[in-house]
Amino acid sequence: MELIADTESLRRRLARSRRDDYVALDTEFMRERSYWPKLCLIQVADSAGAFAIDPLAPDIDLAPFWELVLDWPGTKVFHACRQDMEIIYHATGRLPAPVFDTQVAAMVLGYGDSIAYDALVQKITGVRLSKGARFTDWSQRPLSDRQLAYALADVIHLRPVYEHLAAELARRGRSEWVREEMAVLTDPATYALDPDQAWRRLKLRRPSRRELARAQLLARWREEEAQRRDVPRNRVLKDEALLEVITHPPKAPADLDRLRGVGSGFHASRTGRALWRVLQEAEAVPKEDLPALPARKPRHDAPQPAVDMLKLLLKLKAAEADVAPRLIASQEDLERLAAGERDDTLPLLHGWRHDVFGRDALALLAGELRIGLDDGRIVIERRET
Repeated sequence: MELIADTESLRRRLARSRRDDYVALDTEFMRERSYWPKLCLIQVADSAGAFAIDPLAPDIDLAPFWELVLDWPGTKVFHACRQDMEIIYHATGRLPAPVFDTQVAAMVLGYGDSIAYDALVQKITGVRLSKGARFTDWSQRPLSDRQLAYALADVIHLRPVYEHLAAELARRGRSEWVREEMAVLTDPATYALDPDQAWRRLKLRRPSRRELARAQLLARWREEEAQRRDVPRNRVLKDEALLEVITHPPKAPADLDRLRGVGSGFHASRTGRALWRVLQEAEAVPKEDLPALPARKPRHDAPQPAVDMLKLLLKLKAAEADVAPRLIASQEDLERLAAGERDDTLPLLHGWRHDVFGRDALALLAGELRIGLDDGRIVIERRET
């Protein structure tokens, strides 16, 4: 098992990878004790074999790897790539392309919703993967042969899985479907962490405008503090304590010591003083300048029988096309359609989703399609006009 721990060896090995049309990639990371994911291991598989890269090694510069991922035109293959992409984006400010996610491809080909890597490998190759090192602390050194074998399996079997899925997509004319789905995963906005939007993570229940002002300022402060210190946001202040300050603001700094999960004397700590300062800033916002309450999520006054019929049609069309139903349409999509919405933000009215389901869904609602039974089988029929 090859573990690369210096820059020159990395450069030489990746020169070989660049000769291929694609590489299989995976990462191991830790983030239990940090805000930003800590990259601990990189796994790569090309046609010459699999190897690991130690990003924690003192004599390594990852520049050759970033060049491969970001500038090399070959396909970068991942399974469930969102977290890997987040790591790359945080490290470089850029995202790789082209990217192929085998989990997305598997959904397009009917392997189920968000199938796990080990289950997909077994279905396609028949190989049963070990789960023995799943909870490894990847930041510890040295890594054992057992740990490296476990990590490299994540890319060794990814190659035959990718080749099988890519061939099946081409055979069934669905390669473009996967490219459409990858648009979100390769959009930098997917991974941008805006402290001004941190308040949306909190479970606020019908806040007043003043409570919303507290939530926006305090959540932004906590997010920026967590980013600056590189600690989980709950290490700065837990959600329950933050919500308590938002809904029942303390009258004096010493009252902060009564918050759940903070110690005696918290109000005098650096964090406590900063929290009090931001709270006072929120209290000082003039009434006329308080933020407007966000529009409530609209209720879709959809006739329930219409929604139920759309659910049945979705199940039938998904089975017919051999696609995971959740990839085609969500419950909210069905409710919006049944309520009469036809705007451009409904995914099922565009692209392959329209071809697979949307066209027939509109016909069903217009009375041009019926679902019935024929000799005990559910059938979909066009009504004669």
